[in-house]
Amino acid sequence: MKIKQLYLFIISFIVFSCSGQTSTNVKTIDVTSYSEKIKATPNAQILDVRTPDEYAKGHIENSDNVDFLSSTFVLKTDKYDKTKPVFVYCKSGGRSAKASAKLAELGFTSIYNLDGGMLKWEAAGLAKPDTKIIGICSQEYAELLKSDKKIVVNFYAPWCAPCKKMEPYILKMQKEMADKVTIIRLNADENKTIMQELKISELPTLLLYEKQAVKWQKSGFVSEEELKTQLQ
Repeated sequence: MKIKQLYLFIISFIVFSCSGQTSTNVKTIDVTSYSEKIKATPNAQILDVRTPDEYAKGHIENSDNVDFLSSTFVLKTDKYDKTKPVFVYCKSGGRSAKASAKLAELGFTSIYNLDGGMLKWEAAGLAKPDTKIIGICSQEYAELLKSDKKIVVNFYAPWCAPCKKMEPYILKMQKEMADKVTIIRLNADENKTIMQELKISELPTLLLYEKQAVKWQKSGFVSEEELKTQLQ
């Protein structure tokens, strides 16, 4: 019995020690702190761990694209100085958290992960101004809201896990409740302009409109029951 307890203690100590080391090396910080730290760091090492296609559509200035999902991710990180701060971000924070953990494992000593990713960065107005309209503009969005019925706008993305979980019943409600509610689904990646104008920084996001005014808004996973309650 004593041997078993000793074994469990050793295992717990190892897990705790490893967890503590990772948490020391990786700091997930808000968008304001992230921006300020980059400005205060000469020649900051900024890694955009999204895909090349995502990177091409907009990224933080002076960042390098090192795709975390690529088989060459570890190899490409070799050129960066592990003793200096490295700033990591993705679209919403999921991939960058995993990438940050991997970088800590590889020996990077100071890693800053952007909480909320590019969604938060853009919503905070920190993205480089883009005169090109991507997706619907504010006037077109306003036209969508002109109705006597309640309108639900669902901002989602194909890569978003909660969005995928909600999709089946959102589509079902879109048909079954069409007589009294209009449900509009907008791909966040394809409608970047209106996302920035509405300052939407999380996915999924639902907005309920009545007579063109927002009556309810929720970001993150929303159950079918909760959504139906709001539409009663």
